[in-house]
Amino acid sequence: MSRFFNGNEVELLAPAGTFEIFEKIIHSGADAVYFGGKILNMRMHRKDYNFSNDEIKEAIKIAHSLNKKVYITVNNLLSQQDLNVAEEYLRFLEEVQPDALIVQDMGILELVNRFNLNLQLHSSVMMNVHNLETINTLNKLGVSRVVLTRDMDLNTIKALHNQTNMEFEYFAHGDMCVAHGSQCLYSGMLFGKSSNRGLCMKPCRWNFTIKKDGHVYPTEYPMAVKDMYMYEHLPEMIHAGILSFKIEGRMRDSDYLVQLINYYSDAIDRYIEDPISYDRKKDAQAIYENRKRDLSTCSAFGTPGLSNINRRYEGTGKFYSHGRVFSNPVEEIALSEERIQEIKELLTDGNKLSPHKAKLSVKVNSYSQAKVALEEGADIIYLSGDVFEPNHPFNKSEIVQLTKNKKEAKIYLGLPRMMSADDFSRYSQLLNENDLGIDGLLVTNLGAIEKFKHLGLDLIGDYSLNIYNHTAASFYKNHGLSSATLSVETPIIDAKETLAMSQLPIEVIVHGSPVVMYMDHDLYENTKVLEPIRNEDNKHFDNNVLVLVDDKGYEHPVYRDSLTRNHMLLYKELCYLPFLKELNHIGVNNFRIEGCHYSIDDLRRVLNIYRQSINNLDKCDTLFNSLSPNHGGFTLGAFQFN
Repeated sequence: MSRFFNGNEVELLAPAGTFEIFEKIIHSGADAVYFGGKILNMRMHRKDYNFSNDEIKEAIKIAHSLNKKVYITVNNLLSQQDLNVAEEYLRFLEEVQPDALIVQDMGILELVNRFNLNLQLHSSVMMNVHNLETINTLNKLGVSRVVLTRDMDLNTIKALHNQTNMEFEYFAHGDMCVAHGSQCLYSGMLFGKSSNRGLCMKPCRWNFTIKKDGHVYPTEYPMAVKDMYMYEHLPEMIHAGILSFKIEGRMRDSDYLVQLINYYSDAIDRYIEDPISYDRKKDAQAIYENRKRDLSTCSAFGTPGLSNINRRYEGTGKFYSHGRVFSNPVEEIALSEERIQEIKELLTDGNKLSPHKAKLSVKVNSYSQAKVALEEGADIIYLSGDVFEPNHPFNKSEIVQLTKNKKEAKIYLGLPRMMSADDFSRYSQLLNENDLGIDGLLVTNLGAIEKFKHLGLDLIGDYSLNIYNHTAASFYKNHGLSSATLSVETPIIDAKETLAMSQLPIEVIVHGSPVVMYMDHDLYENTKVLEPIRNEDNKHFDNNVLVLVDDKGYEHPVYRDSLTRNHMLLYKELCYLPFLKELNHIGVNNFRIEGCHYSIDDLRRVLNIYRQSINNLDKCDTLFNSLSPNHGGFTLGAFQFN
C-alpha cells in the first residue's frame, strides 16, 4: 500500500499493542504498523501486551502479504541485563526482517554495527532529534528515518527537510509528554521506573498547585498536556516534508484505533485526490466526540503555552484507559543508614579496580558561582549552557576572565540541552575565535559532538545523553567523547556494571539536584493569568522560585532559563558522600556536584565538604555527619533501587 503527493510518499503509521489488535489494525487504512516485542521496548507496564517472537514473525508475514510495512520498537534504554539478551533478539529480528527497528539507545547502533546485522534503523522520538547536525550524524551511521522531537514546529521541519534526504516521521495524533523526549528523569529517580525504559509512572500528571513570590495559585494538573491532533492540518504536514504520519496509542483498544486510523486515512486520500477543494473538517466532530483527552496541535505551530493543558478526565490524574491512576504523589526516598551500608556492600562485592586520584567537578550557573568553585579547589568547572534566571548566560569576557585565573583547574563551556540552528551558529562563532582559554565542552547531544570535535577540545558528555550501559558508552567513545556522565536514572547494580565495564571514563553526579524534567512549557505563565488564592512562603526555596506543590505538600522547584524553558529539580538533594570511597574503588574518578540552584554560601559549604572528602576518602562518613541539607533532605535518587 503506497500513497504519493507530488511524487513524495505519504505513510500513515498505526500502533498495535497486541497481536489481536494488530489483526484488526492491519486491515484498516494504515500503510504501516509499529509494535514491540516482549523485551526492549517502551510499553512495558502490562504483561499481556506486546508480541511474542512467534507473533512478530506472523505479523510481518501478514503485513507483507498486504503490501504493508512493520516497524518493531526496540526503543528503550538498555540495562546491563538487557544487553545480555539483545544480541539474540536482534539476530532473531534480522531473520524475520521487519521493515525497520525504532531505536533509542545508542548501544543498539553499536551492536548492529558490531554484529554486521542487516537491519534498517529509525531513530525513536526518545533520541530527541532536534537539529540538522544530529540528523546528518545519524544518516552517516545508517539511520534512514528520524522520529522528530514532539516539540518541533512545522516551519522548522520544513527547513530541515530542505537540507537533508533523511525520512521524517512526526506524531499526528495521540498522547504527548510535557517534557522533551528522553529528558524526563523523575519517574526513574522516584520510583525506579524509568520513562526511558517504558515504565513511566507519569508524575507530570499529578494535581499540583503553584507557589511563587509568596502567593498560591489555583492550578489544576498544570503539566497534564492535551493529546496531539493534526487531523485538520494534514496538508501542512505533507508540505513540511513529513513522510510518516504517526498515531500514538499502543495501549489503546482496537475499536478506538481502527475508527481513528480510517478517519486519518480517508483525509490523506481525499487531499491527494483533490487538494484544491479538500474539506479539512469532514470527520473532525466525530474525532472530537470520541477523544480520550482534549485535543491540541501541541508544538506544530509554535510553543502552545497554557492552552495545551488538558482539563478532560483522562490523563488529569483521576484515571486512565485501563481504569487506574499510574501513580500518586510520594516523598522522594530519604537517604538511610541501612541503604548506605547495602550500597557499600554492593560496590565492594567483586573485583576492585586500581583507584586513581579522584577529582571534584561542579556545574555552575553564574560567574560568581564559578569564582567560588575556583576558590574552593574544584578540579573541573562546567559553565552551564542553560543558565537559570535571574542570571544571564556566560558572556565571553566572563569566560576569559575565569580561564585566566583557573590555575590547575579545568574549565568547560556547557552547551544548551536543546540546540537549534541559531544555537549552532552562535556557538560556532564564539568557539572559532579560539581565544577563550577553555579546556573543552560539556556536550548535550550527538550533533554537537560531530559539529565541534574538529576543534581539538575535550568533549565531555552530559547526563542528557542518557548513557545507561557500557555499550552506549563505547559508542560515544568511538565518536569523540573523552568522558561522559552516567545517566542519573541508573540503579545501583546497573551503575556498578557500567562503571566497571566502560572503556570510556564515566563521571557520576554525587550531590546536588539534576534537572528531572526539561520542558518548553512555561509554568511561570500561570502566575500571570491566575489570581492567587492565598499567601504562603516557600518552605525550602526562595520565594522567587516557582514550586509545584503536590497533594502531600512536597515542593518541586522549577527554574526558568533565559529562553523561558523550564527545569524541574529534585526537592531533596542527591547525596552519595558516604560511599565516595567505594565508587572510587570501582573506577569512578570524577565526582560531580550539580550546583546551579545553590546560593553562593550553600555552594561554598558543599564544595568545601566534598573537597575535604576527596582529599581523604576515609573521612567521608565523618564529613557526611557534618553536612546538613539545604532543602528538603537528602535522597539517593535511582541508587535507592537495585
